Amino acid sequence: MRSPLLDLPGAVAADGVDADVAAHYGDLYGEQRALLKGEAVVDRSNREIVRIAGADRLKWLNDLTSQKLDTLRPGEWTQTLILDLQGRVEHHLTLVDDGEAVLAHVEPGTSDALVDYLDRMRFMLRVEVSRVDDLAVLSTATEDFYVPRGDHQGKPLAGIWAYEALRIEQHRPRLGFDTDHKTIPHEVGWIGSAVHLSKGCYRGQETVARVHNLGHPPRRLVFLHLDGSVDTLPPHGAPVIFESQEVGTVGSSARHHELGPVALAVVKRTVPVDATLLAGGVAAAQEVIVPPDAGRNVQIDPTLRRRIR
Repeated sequence: MRSPLLDLPGAVAADGVDADVAAHYGDLYGEQRALLKGEAVVDRSNREIVRIAGADRLKWLNDLTSQKLDTLRPGEWTQTLILDLQGRVEHHLTLVDDGEAVLAHVEPGTSDALVDYLDRMRFMLRVEVSRVDDLAVLSTATEDFYVPRGDHQGKPLAGIWAYEALRIEQHRPRLGFDTDHKTIPHEVGWIGSAVHLSKGCYRGQETVARVHNLGHPPRRLVFLHLDGSVDTLPPHGAPVIFESQEVGTVGSSARHHELGPVALAVVKRTVPVDATLLAGGVAAAQEVIVPPDAGRNVQIDPTLRRRIR
């Protein structure tokens, strides 16, 4: 649904899944600085909103997803994941409970599949799931709000490009940009922020626990400082090369007002942390987000490990 704020003077539409909101309003770096100072907000109304109401909503969501939600307090924001049976990420939800219902926002184009899954899991519980079309997501550099569509609270606007540059700097992955169909939460740093390691059972928990206690995720998210002398940014999906071998792919990339061109990429766990990489043909120095030794937090007898394998 196209944002009414795209009709404001200076608004330039983004592309891809963000095409319904503004990429910028004419001053990319100024918009980033304004966001950091808390002087601007970002129209993210292309995000899709799902409402879960009913007396059983928090206990039900706690049983279905990776975050501990049964004790969530009204007004407290959090993130959670829906995983498949193999522990791979299917949905990433950013949500808040208002005391009567949970409002969760998700990536553009994913809410229909999410609502369909939740509807199939309702059984006899007191929950109701629906799409919300009259609200939109408005964001600062660190917080989200729900507002009526087209409302920017009278504050200056920054475009989605400014928001994305700061998100990348903050090492925050985005579903479908920095993940693929094989991604497990450990690979992109969602343990803790979106996964509670000591809550009750949910689909995919076995993989989460196994990797956390006994193994390592096969890939890891890295932050890339790109060569600023190159005019273009590596596109999403571009190969990451180390010693003539493809070792990963580029996810999100942006131009940061202080750091220059930056990106997130997912690479093989075994890539040396100090290695210089080529990301879509652009030289890149990496900064560790997920360390190579992530997981395997419980030490067990080596003979037992052989039996488990």
